[in-house]
Amino acid sequence: MTDGTASLAVRPRFAGSETRRLYRLDLKEGPTGVGDPATAKVAVVVDVETTGLDAKRDVIIELAMRQFRYDAEGWVTEIGRSFTWLQDPGRPLTPEIMKLTGLDDEMLRDQSIDEGLATSILRRADLVVAHNASFDRPRVEARLPKAVGSAWGCSCVEINWRDFGFDGRSLGYLLSQAGYFNGAHRAAADVDSTIALLAHEVAPGRSAMAELVARSAQDSWMVRAAGAAYERKDDLKARGYRWDPGDRIWCREIADRDEEEAWLMVNIYSPWARPTSAAPEWRRISARDRWA
Repeated sequence: MTDGTASLAVRPRFAGSETRRLYRLDLKEGPTGVGDPATAKVAVVVDVETTGLDAKRDVIIELAMRQFRYDAEGWVTEIGRSFTWLQDPGRPLTPEIMKLTGLDDEMLRDQSIDEGLATSILRRADLVVAHNASFDRPRVEARLPKAVGSAWGCSCVEINWRDFGFDGRSLGYLLSQAGYFNGAHRAAADVDSTIALLAHEVAPGRSAMAELVARSAQDSWMVRAAGAAYERKDDLKARGYRWDPGDRIWCREIADRDEEEAWLMVNIYSPWARPTSAAPEWRRISARDRWA
């Protein structure tokens, strides 16, 4: 490991090497020197820290975002200014949250998010990105209701990192495999880490951002296995379904409805499987309502 820094102009290469050098991430504002600026669109990466994991009770205490431009091929052509706001939650933080976020009550006292500016940044973006969009999007839109309706992408699950030789999906681990390290766990540092990953060339001539843009633009389906017998829970879990405790139902987002419908008809809705409903429930999902 080196104490030096590297901008995104440095693209680490590890193939055929017995050692790896990790660079401290230093995301410079301005043109990257990569791609075609003439075809650029605007994306913004968002990250939040909150008082806890309960979406109904807990609130944002730190919001960070940073714009960047990307061209028609998915290359990051320019990186914008980093924005970070703190928010006084009106109640003391727990010791666990202070340890996790690096924030404390004194740092947050009388602080507030610039709602107008934050909303404007989000509304100007062609795509809003978070590394855990299912967590970040509902909380951001609850705090900034005028920003509701943007197209969102998730760099954690909408890029199949394993196809490109990465292990796992955690932000810090992915970043190290891309050749960088970022010591801080604050929201702004996580935003920069996400941009660095999106700019990374995951295959010859192909960026991670290109993968995300292509995947997030596709419609998908949310399937809910209504009436599935309790005895089928292990089959559903193995298939990738998750249990929704609020609605008490197994559900999954999928890309290919025909394939999933065929599997469900054989394994969940055949008479031998003892369903209490005749068929699952389907809802089409676009980037504008995915992760909401």
